[in-house]
Amino acid sequence: MDHHQPLLSLASSSAGRISGKGWKSKKSATVRSHLPNGVKTKSWAARMEQTKKTLAIKKLEQELKDEKQAEINRRLEITRERRKAAEERQRLEQEKAKMGARKAARMRRKMGRTKKING
Repeated sequence: MDHHQPLLSLASSSAGRISGKGWKSKKSATVRSHLPNGVKTKSWAARMEQTKKTLAIKKLEQELKDEKQAEINRRLEITRERRKAAEERQRLEQEKAKMGARKAARMRRKMGRTKKING
């Protein structure tokens, strides 16, 4: 092996050396593969048409969501009303039973049928 011949050829530059940084030496157009579809289209009118379609779809989706939520809320309200009415009925029943017991006790006392007398 000849010691006078260099193993690697060095690229020359005006200062006698080049940067070892790959991103500095490579000069090419930027590859932009992750652009949104709206930006990739060429004409302004086509982009505006796509934007209108997208907005219309979003509006429709939102209306459907709102309608579904309104139906859920309506059902919940009906259930709450039923539960409230049932609780009110039970409360009135308990009040009625309590008042009935008090009245029965009053009547027993009036008639003299207490535990002391009739055992």
